[in-house]
Amino acid sequence: MHPSALDARPEASRAMQEFYQRLHKRNAAPLWEVLADLVPPEPKTRVAPAIWRYEDLRPLVIESGGLITAQEAERRVIVLENPGLAGISQITQSLYAGVQLVLPGETAPTHRHTASALRFVIESQGGYTSVDGERTTMRPGDFIVTPSWTFHDHGNPGNGPVVWMDVLDIPFVNMLDAGFSEHYEADGTQPVTKKEGDSLARFGANLMPVDYRPERQATPIFSYPYARSRETLDWMYRNSPLDACHGVKMRFVNPSTGGSPLPTIATFIQLLPAGFSGAPYRSTDATVFCVVEGAGRSQIGKTSLTWKQHDIFVAPSWMPVSHEAASETVLFSASDRPVQQMLSLWREQKM
Repeated sequence: MHPSALDARPEASRAMQEFYQRLHKRNAAPLWEVLADLVPPEPKTRVAPAIWRYEDLRPLVIESGGLITAQEAERRVIVLENPGLAGISQITQSLYAGVQLVLPGETAPTHRHTASALRFVIESQGGYTSVDGERTTMRPGDFIVTPSWTFHDHGNPGNGPVVWMDVLDIPFVNMLDAGFSEHYEADGTQPVTKKEGDSLARFGANLMPVDYRPERQATPIFSYPYARSRETLDWMYRNSPLDACHGVKMRFVNPSTGGSPLPTIATFIQLLPAGFSGAPYRSTDATVFCVVEGAGRSQIGKTSLTWKQHDIFVAPSWMPVSHEAASETVLFSASDRPVQQMLSLWREQKM
């Protein structure tokens, strides 16, 4: 079929309209009326470029702490709804995102669900997450993984609020009608059965137990400390040329497979030197960014977004993106790239 034919829709005559009505009564429809939307010449997305400024969001997050407890809410989260997807708790077509709060002295009860999750820590003075019996202290910039169907809980024995960005593959799981969840022993808290740092020691030093057999596709490491990530970015900046689009960009990996830490969500971290002005780039994975350090601006299609530390913004699928850094900047990002790559759908273009 010639590409132009996908955009052409025959004008509906009275006979055609009557035919459509008979189809409708039988739960059927004519493909030619929707073919251009189903098979577009390039991605057509409802996702809009958008930014959530932390200086505006944080007071609302803190206010929620006075309105509902972590126990009452189970997870006290402000959902980040893309303006193009309002009302359906999605930041992109395949990802959910929110900002979660745990106040001093609180715990969020243990549960598990089929959706995979990541936590990117924004504020913490001693907060923690526990996953499958191992607890890790949450520090700003840390990236923490909660694989599918793993028991997890959060707590804050410190003095200040603990705040992080959640990203989950909930829309993808629900699209497949595969969502399950479960509380831990009548809302109890799972016991800590491993020393802190156990998974990082076993799997995070280019070593692996000789008899290790992966039980799941997700990474056996569930905490990626920012101190290590930042050190790697600095080394690469000093010893490698800058990418024209990305500056210095690294991907987080599952050490047992070399793939993404979660089978449905890829995660990246990049450094943009002060004064960096990146060339435009686009890819089919809509991407959620969180500013770890620095300040700058991103041009996303026709939209210009100015950002600073802790702001969260999103770039839709196949929309040109370029970054400028007013000061040395680190960006964390997440997308559904592993799914697209597994299905041979993913594309990118340096422009």
